[in-house]
Amino acid sequence: MKTTLHYRRYGTGPRPILAFHGYGQSESHWRGLATALGPGVSIYSFDLFYHGQSRLAKVDAPLSKKRLGELLDEFLTAHGIDTFGLLAFSMGAKYALTAVEQFGPRVEQVWLIAPDGIRTQFWYSLATYPPWMRGVLGRAVLRPQRLLRFIDTLAQRRLVDSGLVRFAQWQLDSREKRLRVYRSWTGFRKLVFDLKKLAAVLNRRPTPVTFFLGKYDRVIPHAGLQEFIGSLHNARTVLLDAGHAGLIYDVAAYMHRHPQQMQW
Repeated sequence: MKTTLHYRRYGTGPRPILAFHGYGQSESHWRGLATALGPGVSIYSFDLFYHGQSRLAKVDAPLSKKRLGELLDEFLTAHGIDTFGLLAFSMGAKYALTAVEQFGPRVEQVWLIAPDGIRTQFWYSLATYPPWMRGVLGRAVLRPQRLLRFIDTLAQRRLVDSGLVRFAQWQLDSREKRLRVYRSWTGFRKLVFDLKKLAAVLNRRPTPVTFFLGKYDRVIPHAGLQEFIGSLHNARTVLLDAGHAGLIYDVAAYMHRHPQQMQW
């Protein structure tokens, strides 16, 4: 099987934006934002691997930043794109931040919605880095009862926020979802970043970066991102009355209410 990074284009404007959705979504989730970003923009919306129509030749091999950079470079070359913006939600930020590292001087603007990849979540690290825990997660694809009982115990002892527990239970309620969790968490475990170097790349111009964060987001808490945001020379934060799962829709509504702030 050949590696394919599937995308769809929304809009016909001359200024390109590469967009990366969150976990459990697809490229179609960006359709509603195309008009909010103005008529001068084209959004190239990608399916993350293990989602939609994107396919990796080696399904169980972790994706490296070098390989992802090569795939994005092939896309940019094929479409004659020199400079571009980046738009990402949650897990999709791992792709966007890889693009910042790989193509820093060519990135003109960045919009990050509850971005994953900036502050490593404890439970994510526990599930993906120790080989024995990856085995536990892998076995849970077929037999999830033990893992679900473990999550329930953490909730009863108030060791984990109840909102996070509900989020985890929803992500594990079918075999298809459990397999996607396993492949996404383990497959993207090499997409990690040196935040000082990342900030240095963004501060060189400095590149404008807008963070959209949810006040009630327990998956990507906004407090955990403040240190990195503070290290950037051209960053602004929009804090919305929202949680995590539906944040992308709240951002779309915000963009439509404040089009003058979103024009690029």
